[in-house]
Amino acid sequence: MAKIKFLEAEWRNLLMLNYEVAPEVLEPYLPAYTQLDLWEGKALVSMVGFMFMNTRVLGIKWPGHVNFEEVNLRFYVRYYDGREWKRGAVFISEIVPKRIIPLVANNLYNEHYKAMPMRHSIIPGADGRTEYLYEWKLNGRWNKLGAMVDNSFLPIEPGSAEEFIFEHYWGYNLINQQTTLEYAVEHIPWEVAPVSNAVFDADVAALYGKQFELFLSKEPQSSFFAKGSDVAVRVAQRIKGAPK
Repeated sequence: MAKIKFLEAEWRNLLMLNYEVAPEVLEPYLPAYTQLDLWEGKALVSMVGFMFMNTRVLGIKWPGHVNFEEVNLRFYVRYYDGREWKRGAVFISEIVPKRIIPLVANNLYNEHYKAMPMRHSIIPGADGRTEYLYEWKLNGRWNKLGAMVDNSFLPIEPGSAEEFIFEHYWGYNLINQQTTLEYAVEHIPWEVAPVSNAVFDADVAALYGKQFELFLSKEPQSSFFAKGSDVAVRVAQRIKGAPK
């Protein structure tokens, strides 16, 4: 495994709305040699909004690309490397406000970044909760992902649904039917807080395809919020065959 850190940053204020989907909807996105990682027999996708802060690529802070929003749609897989099962995430779509990020990430990591106007707000309430809202503009419309979050944070409980969603430390990208890109994501275990009044208002068909409309138009199965931490993403390596 390459030891070089490709990206270092803080990931902060991570809001995740989780939806059950039919497994066959995810099959076209499934990287070679991986399989769906199910929660209680269910295939889940997560709508994720968070902040990139203090971002460095190969140790360099690029002007105008240090602090910014990201919203992504992801699902969960696992990969057996011949010694152990690795639990990871696959990104269907990633939205950021900076055009240079899709240019770099899509070419180097075969990611699926798109650049759109974005904004976010954090509004403290008088009831011990805070409103977090992430927005991105597509075809003249502001799409929204938000929730009310309690101001009290606790460690993730082992075996919990929060652990399943947050504790994935690998990324996998589909290159072709014979090749998968694998990269390590390193961070400490996060603290989480209760979520209420979750909002997801978006043009799902335009963003992700009609196959996701039915599933993402329902109420989320769960909603989670993590405080976040420093994160490091290692340089990726290619998997070109099933381990023996």
